[in-house]
Amino acid sequence: MTTLRLTGPEEAADLAAFLTRLLRWDKAAVVRLQAAGAGPALAVFGHPPFGAVLAIRTWELTDAASLDATVSAGRLLDTVVENAATVTVPPEVTGPSWAGLLPPRGGWQRTAGIPLDALRAEAARVIAEFRARTEGLEPAQRTRAGLDALAEEIWSRRLGETALPLRAVHAAHALGFLRPVRAMAHASGPGAAPAAGETPALFTSGPWLRLRTAYGSVAVRTSGDAAGLRLTVTPLA
Repeated sequence: MTTLRLTGPEEAADLAAFLTRLLRWDKAAVVRLQAAGAGPALAVFGHPPFGAVLAIRTWELTDAASLDATVSAGRLLDTVVENAATVTVPPEVTGPSWAGLLPPRGGWQRTAGIPLDALRAEAARVIAEFRARTEGLEPAQRTRAGLDALAEEIWSRRLGETALPLRAVHAAHALGFLRPVRAMAHASGPGAAPAAGETPALFTSGPWLRLRTAYGSVAVRTSGDAAGLRLTVTPLA
């Protein structure tokens, strides 16, 4: 098995925290790991159960590695040694369909900055709406199908006039990506975080949309080309 060394115990703890959040929402979660030989970085892709949303995190490694594997998130978490800043890749598993269709590594175009406070407020608003409407359902309507339909109605809405569905904002909140920013190390790649203090931003690449924050990215594939969207969020210069 391959053992990877991260740049420090804090990075290893951050990887463990990300995997723990994924497993909180899906105890059988799997992740796809990628590391290109050209650069010392590990990208981790996950699929939280909030619709067609991919979560992406990237960590710096002390040495370049070449890796592409789909593994159990739980077994990967078990191999993280925070004090030694290492993680060992467990045996591969049969990958789900989402693992074969990942966002592109390049070609992303930044369309707008979205204030972190606005994202946090929107997440809180729609979560409160879901809870209130759930509590208002008659017992006969409070079925799995009824709750799924209500969730689909709410999370399919778009953020302002962008094409980004609110399920992406919900996923970012649930995975801890909308926390206040602190100074942290950053790796390169499609899920790499912006510099500390940089406003979260929306990017497009063909049919893909990606919301990038200081703690990771969430990406969704749209049915059409996302270029040229009319936005109500405030662009950054």
